[in-house]
Amino acid sequence: MATTTSTGKYWIYFLISLVVTIGFLIVLPEWFWVALPFLFTALVKAFDWL
Repeated sequence: MATTTSTGKYWIYFLISLVVTIGFLIVLPEWFWVALPFLFTALVKAFDWL
């Protein structure tokens, strides 16, 4: 039996992480990779792959 989960909050986390990552690319490009784990984790949870 498959259960469906709400992924709305993870899409919001993904969008916030995307904005933060782009902000890091503009302000501190050498540190943008610090935000990447949050970005990709939120994306994977939003697609419900985990």
